[in-house]
Amino acid sequence: MNQSTGSDQAEPETVLPLSPSKGQDDNGSANGSAEVQQSGEGDLAAELVAARATAEENYNKYLYAMADFENYKKRIERQLGDIALAGKKSVLTRILPVLDNLERAVAFEDSEGLRGGLQATLRMFESALAGEGVKAVPLKGLPFDPKLAEAIATRPAPEGIAEDTVLDEACKAYTIGDEVLRPAQVVVAKGSIAS
Repeated sequence: MNQSTGSDQAEPETVLPLSPSKGQDDNGSANGSAEVQQSGEGDLAAELVAARATAEENYNKYLYAMADFENYKKRIERQLGDIALAGKKSVLTRILPVLDNLERAVAFEDSEGLRGGLQATLRMFESALAGEGVKAVPLKGLPFDPKLAEAIATRPAPEGIAEDTVLDEACKAYTIGDEVLRPAQVVVAKGSIAS
């Protein structure tokens, strides 16, 4: 019996039923729980090994994909360079005969030979440009179009010529397909001579 300082009555003790602890089973042995812990740790270790193997496999796939992409980029750059070079060669081989004709024209001493050589050279240039889809656009006598020409000067309009008409071309306009390759440089009529 317990003695207390303030009273003669003893407090009843609370007794709790015993439950198996974490390390013991119903029979009081700790073996079952230890096996569960070991098998749980084994499962985690196996999952970790599998996850590492998957990660390494994915990393290797990534490296292979990056190497393939780099090779693809280099191949495309090489092909684009080859295409550009082929285009340059095509244009230059069409221009070289023009150069030959200019040299022949310069070699002639008489003015008729020079004129004939220059005309042949001009025809060859026009043919080479037409082969590339380039066309000259004549603008003289037509209304000024800022999409096709740049006005470099103005002159009073002669009688019978409307204002903003192209009077002269310093440089012709050229198109390639539907696009302007080079705008013309033109002289445009402004006002009239009488005013």
